[in-house]
Amino acid sequence: HVAIGKASFDDNKLYENFVALMEAIRKARPSGAKGSYIRKITMTSTMGPGIKVDPLAAQNLDTKE
Repeated sequence: HVAIGKASFDDNKLYENFVALMEAIRKARPSGAKGSYIRKITMTSTMGPGIKVDPLAAQNLDTKE
């Protein structure tokens, strides 16, 4: 569980924080890990419903978008 921002953040800031989080997770992956390292991603507000995010698409995000 990781917070990437607050509801008051604009879309670009949340996106940048999410990209930075995904990059940190990729770098933290142990070299001996086999298969898919990230199996499931769900984003939600504190009391809101969860929204599933495609893990493969999230790992291929780029800050240039």
